[in-house]
Amino acid sequence: MLDTKDIAVVILNWNGKDLLKQFLPSIIEHSENATIYVADNASTDNSVSLVSEHFPTVKIIQNIDNGGYAKGYNDALKNVQEPLLCLVNSDIEVTKDWLKPVLKEFDDHPSTAIIQPKILDYKDKSKFEYAGAAGGFIDKYGYPYCRGRIFNTVEEDKGQYNDIIDIFWASGACFFIRNAVFNNLNGFDESYFAHMEEIDLCWRAFNQNHQIKYVGHSTVYHVGGATLKTNNPKKTYLNFRNSLFTLVKNADGNVFGKAFVRMVLDGIAGLMFLAQLKPNHFLAILKAHGAFYLNLNTVLSQRKKTSKRAGYYRITSVVWSYFIKGKKTF
Repeated sequence: MLDTKDIAVVILNWNGKDLLKQFLPSIIEHSENATIYVADNASTDNSVSLVSEHFPTVKIIQNIDNGGYAKGYNDALKNVQEPLLCLVNSDIEVTKDWLKPVLKEFDDHPSTAIIQPKILDYKDKSKFEYAGAAGGFIDKYGYPYCRGRIFNTVEEDKGQYNDIIDIFWASGACFFIRNAVFNNLNGFDESYFAHMEEIDLCWRAFNQNHQIKYVGHSTVYHVGGATLKTNNPKKTYLNFRNSLFTLVKNADGNVFGKAFVRMVLDGIAGLMFLAQLKPNHFLAILKAHGAFYLNLNTVLSQRKKTSKRAGYYRITSVVWSYFIKGKKTF
């Protein structure tokens, strides 16, 4: 029978001293018997000395370089032996008993491999948070969306998602996974650096018939954009590039047809950025497509290595549903 001592809460940090000072206390207080790690990605802001001096119960893993979210966690988790991993952003505040419903789901259902809790907005705790909300889904063309957040429409939390359901992807902001499954899937794709790597991992898990769940009885609060701001063109570049990587690597059927439609839709998004006088984001999409073409052979070779599973999407196009049909909620 699983217990909280079987959980490793692993916080990836890069120059997040102030965030650790603010949010580590809630994690320590509400994660009784779990082992807490700070995995430091070669910070230069004295984060490590802060943790060792002020939070002596927290274990420190020091990565030799900043490989982003993907490589940072891959490197750090080689040092973690607990059977359940909880990957937590440094800008997450947890709540009392947040681990118990998740632990029960893992214990009751051995086929459950990955879990996401309810993620609310730290800046407005009545609303869901952009990065994950109440569980992630994806459309035919690889566009991700969430219960509680579709594009920029964010719902208020009125208890409508206080449930446990199968989802397609779990947010990397607070991501529970069985250690054995993480290793079996060879961890995150390090070429992603950051953004979409959790969706890629979940898709690979889905293709191997693992179950991914949302557990709405566990709640955390996420600041969001603490490391890379939403108005940063690099974020746009990584999101568009990595999303194409993920679609071509993992989707079943005619993936070239899906990728073509996806890139046309990306082009429309780029024109919208130009209309909004955001030329750097338009250029970021062009660069993302260029990087996709440059890496296409590698992505196709990755595609050949795993079997594909149908039924990954619920709706054909979230873009069509949202912008043309006007459907703003899940």
